[in-house]
Amino acid sequence: MKKLLCCLLLCISAPLFAETSTPSTSTDEAIKTQPTQVKLETNLGNIVIQLDPENAPVSAANFLSYAQSGFYDGTVFHRVINGFMIQGGGFGTDMSKKTTQPAIRNESDNGLKNRTGTIAMARTNAPHSATAQFFINVNNNANLDYASGRWGYAVFGEVIEGMHLINQIKQVPTTSRNGYRDVPVDPIVILKATTQP
Repeated sequence: MKKLLCCLLLCISAPLFAETSTPSTSTDEAIKTQPTQVKLETNLGNIVIQLDPENAPVSAANFLSYAQSGFYDGTVFHRVINGFMIQGGGFGTDMSKKTTQPAIRNESDNGLKNRTGTIAMARTNAPHSATAQFFINVNNNANLDYASGRWGYAVFGEVIEGMHLINQIKQVPTTSRNGYRDVPVDPIVILKATTQP
C-alpha cells in the first residue's frame, strides 16, 4: 500500500518538478566513446553513477550532457521520500526551477528495472516529458517499471559508489517549501558533477 501511495505521489507531484515539452531525438546518438560515469560531489560526500548507454542511450546521453554543461552544479536533492526515492537535478538552493533542454523520449521499455540504487528519469504524467530531473531508487520500486500498455520511469544507470550517502540522505527530515513537499530541511547540494571514464 505504501509503494502504491508513493507511486501515486510521484505521478501527482511530478508535474511540479519536471518540465513538459516536445521530446527531442538529438540525444539518440550513441555515446560509446563518451565517459560512462558521472561523479556527483555533494555537501555530504561523493556519489558515482555508472551510466548504461547500451540499454538507455537517450537517457544516458541526456544526463551526461547536463553533467558536462555544468547544469547540475549548485542544484539540490529537492524531494526525499524514505522507502521510495530521492530526486534532484531541477532546482537551485533557493528552490528556483532551472531552465532545461527539450524533453526526451521515454526509454522505460529498455528492460532495466527500478531497483534499489538505480537512477531513473523523473517526468510528469506525460510519458515523454523527462528533461533534467532524475531520481535514485532507495527501494525496489517495481511499480515504476514499464508494463504492457503502461509507460514507466526510464532507468539509465546505477550508483556504484556512495550508496551509504544515499541511505543517509533518504533519512533526513523534510518539510514543505515554496509549495513543494518532501524538501530536505537542510539543503543537500550537488556542488559539482564531473564525468570520468
